[in-house]
Amino acid sequence: MTLSEQLTELARQAKTAARALGLLSTAEKNACLQAMADALETHEKELLQANAEDLENAIAQGLRPAMQDRLRLDSSRIRAMARGLREVAALPDPVGRILDERVRPNGLRLQKVSVPIGVIVIIYEARPNVTADAAGLCFKSGNATILRGGREAQRSNECIARLLVAAGQATLGERFPVHAIQVVPTTDREAIPILLSLTSYVDLCIPRGGEGLIRAVAECSKVPVIKHYKGVCHVYVDAEADPDMAEKIVLNAKCQRPAVCNAMETLLVDRRIADTFLPRIGRALAQRKVQLRADPDALQILQPLGREMPLELRPASEQDWYTEYNDLILNVRVVNGVQAAIEHINHYGSSHSDAIVTANETTARQFLAGVDSAAVYWNASTRFTDGGEFGMGAEIGISTDKVGARGPMGLEELTSYKWIGIGQGQVRS
Repeated sequence: MTLSEQLTELARQAKTAARALGLLSTAEKNACLQAMADALETHEKELLQANAEDLENAIAQGLRPAMQDRLRLDSSRIRAMARGLREVAALPDPVGRILDERVRPNGLRLQKVSVPIGVIVIIYEARPNVTADAAGLCFKSGNATILRGGREAQRSNECIARLLVAAGQATLGERFPVHAIQVVPTTDREAIPILLSLTSYVDLCIPRGGEGLIRAVAECSKVPVIKHYKGVCHVYVDAEADPDMAEKIVLNAKCQRPAVCNAMETLLVDRRIADTFLPRIGRALAQRKVQLRADPDALQILQPLGREMPLELRPASEQDWYTEYNDLILNVRVVNGVQAAIEHINHYGSSHSDAIVTANETTARQFLAGVDSAAVYWNASTRFTDGGEFGMGAEIGISTDKVGARGPMGLEELTSYKWIGIGQGQVRS
């Protein structure tokens, strides 16, 4: 069987499974999700072994430390995957909701009802927890999912999917559609354009990963794509910010997990406090081994720190302001107030997540209204742009598109709708 034939069969099976998913009750779907969560924890040893093999190979091939962190599973992360599945089970079923209802003058009753999208292809890099999150969310929302993770996580992804399917079978027997959760069995790059050309079977693609991956997917796909190209996130520290709060937020946004899309890549500081706040935050960032790339004003203020402590500091290039580092590298710029910060973010940002730290509500409201991003924060870290943190249980991804889903994509964002007309013999005249 050729690769094209193999993937066509995979997608055909997913389409059939999607129809069978639509026949399951909310209680049946929730029972499966609970069993899937239990299976991940029960088979932790098996899952850690598969992940250890992936890690060993990835390290041998030179995967950088920040990306190794995204690949690595441990007991805590496995418990988090299981918790995410249980949280999804506890959420209301997004399918079958009446979104709108009206009765026309002729008595025809119309209902706008939420329905599954169908077959969703998820393409992602490194993070095997995406396998459980995506499968769980798609399953609860009645969608079959085809998962294509990075080659570095293939064993982990296949193990997770196998455990989820087995748990579903054990719960529902023959009523469980075994092809509702499938991992593409090859890491061949040619699989992606083939899979995304199957418009008769595949309804949507959601890529998760670096800008290069997402652009390549969007350019080759013949099915709709929901995307965010990159996470160039900002924190603006206003002149009226509490310095302790500002330091806490900046360090969290940059250093907690630098390789994720909601990590800060550029720090903007109001000129009125730059002389006092930049040395303070510069010391804290240097202690955490963050490399700083600064504009001329910030560079002048920060350079004396290099005589006190090890500090990796260099001038920022124009390209740096557009860059998602996914690493302990941070751009720093001094700006003339909130409007200049807004203009910088809207020019260089990626419409993902941006934050202001200030005690001034008027200034904060100006920032919240002016920044054109999927998530905007006042006195909080950009790291909160996450399905779990938003109370969605888990997320399928973060969308920076303006049409359709925007921000964290949970259950509701994985549904479409159809109109149902209920009449008593009406005909159009």
